[in-house]
Amino acid sequence: MKVVVLASGSEGNSTFIASENHKILLDLGKNAKYIKEHLKMIDEDASNIEAIVISHTHKDHTSALKVFLHQYHPFIYLTEKQYYDLEFLKDYDKVVIYDEEFYIGDIKVSSFHTSHDVSDSRNFIITIDKQKIVSLTDTGYLNQKYFKLLTNCDYYLFESNHDVEMLLNGSYPVWLKQRIVGTLGHLSNKDSSFYLAKLIGDKTKKIVLMHLSHENNTEEKALETLFETFREYEIDFENVFCAKQDEVTGVCDDKIVMRG
Repeated sequence: MKVVVLASGSEGNSTFIASENHKILLDLGKNAKYIKEHLKMIDEDASNIEAIVISHTHKDHTSALKVFLHQYHPFIYLTEKQYYDLEFLKDYDKVVIYDEEFYIGDIKVSSFHTSHDVSDSRNFIITIDKQKIVSLTDTGYLNQKYFKLLTNCDYYLFESNHDVEMLLNGSYPVWLKQRIVGTLGHLSNKDSSFYLAKLIGDKTKKIVLMHLSHENNTEEKALETLFETFREYEIDFENVFCAKQDEVTGVCDDKIVMRG
């Protein structure tokens, strides 16, 4: 199993996931050139991507999609509502509409609903060789009904978008601040820390904090908040890294945890 975050942030998001026989991308932000070049950095070829799975249709998760599909012609997996959001897909011949759970070869993808200001927002548990990767970004909150499903997984790619104080005292207009902190927005550092404290377990190997805001967060604040919350819950776990906007971030490779 190999999992690498290619980009994470407001300028674009994409994560590479591979089993022994299949290679996919979760979301496709940035641009096709960036994705191709950063796949090459991890010794992967864009032409070998079998499928792209879409979480939602905001541009920072789909901006590279049209060109990438034209160049490499992979399958694209998305929900019916998401399909109608992307008009350029109407003549594309490798569209797969997903609902809750599906397989791409030996990669099991379980989707669950999240809360974001878009027609349909999903996040995922990816299962490969009995190992589970949680991918959770772009949601205003996590419904408690999913806690059991998400508990004690192997890897967590988990949104920690903003520091509330930085956001409220920052330069964003009021409407945008309200959007971000609202139930259809993004998880704050404190939100993320609380959920992770409830979810991680003895199987958990690594946490990658995702979608950090350039304007309203820092890696130091995100990590400080998480570790402070873990201390409050008497959780001893330190294998935590922050994903980058323009750099690859290793999650795992052949069951060996990658550093940073």
